[in-house]
Amino acid sequence: MITFKGKTAVITGGSDGIGFAIAKIFAAHGADLVIVGRNPDKLAEKAHSLTLNGNHVLPVVADMLQAGAVEKIFHSVEKQGIQVDILVNNAGIARFTPFSQMSKVDFDRHFSLNVRVPYFLTQIFLGHLTEARGNVINLSSYFAKRMLSDRPSTAYSASKGAVESFTKALAFELGPLGIRINAIAPGTVSTPQVAYNHDRLDDEAKDRFDTMVRSIYPLQRLGEGVDVAHLALFLASENAAWITGGIFPVDGGLTTN
Repeated sequence: MITFKGKTAVITGGSDGIGFAIAKIFAAHGADLVIVGRNPDKLAEKAHSLTLNGNHVLPVVADMLQAGAVEKIFHSVEKQGIQVDILVNNAGIARFTPFSQMSKVDFDRHFSLNVRVPYFLTQIFLGHLTEARGNVINLSSYFAKRMLSDRPSTAYSASKGAVESFTKALAFELGPLGIRINAIAPGTVSTPQVAYNHDRLDDEAKDRFDTMVRSIYPLQRLGEGVDVAHLALFLASENAAWITGGIFPVDGGLTTN
């Protein structure tokens, strides 16, 4: 049986969507948690819900697009004397804007939140991860390799491609320290961000998207956060002790075609 008793995981974007699903399954297996989110009320509510089994949960309010957010997370952890064993770089942004209309501001937001933050958050916790012989899970996306009609994704795809290259390069570099680095590449998962993007489509585009899901996903449905969380649980556990540098699709079979 997998147990994270005595271990602490930091999860960015941990109060919503995939991040909260991972937090819940980690907590159910005994982990203490540091969850990071922007909305203080939602963060406090979700943090409380994760303490029902006696888990210690530290909520950290931080907008990861703001300067100093990485340092704020680290100092919050250090102030509490917490030893971090697992880091889940989940927070991200996805805006499906045509290439001709992509602004420099939105391009920079994609690379700041999807690439720069995971890079430097992992770096700042390197001492913790070295001491724990811990592991990192980065969240990528099928958009690193596969594109869809009506979903112009140049900035997003480029940023997630960078996440996958970073994952492999860091796994190669930190392997001798006993630190494992892996990435999960989900298909479309029912999250608030996906709902936001879906709501921005006109009625015709929504119908096309819904039809497309049924036609291109062999399992004919979108994913749920728990579908990703189960793989995260395995990758962060000792059952995956000889797995590093992997990019693991959880996409209902999307990337088989």
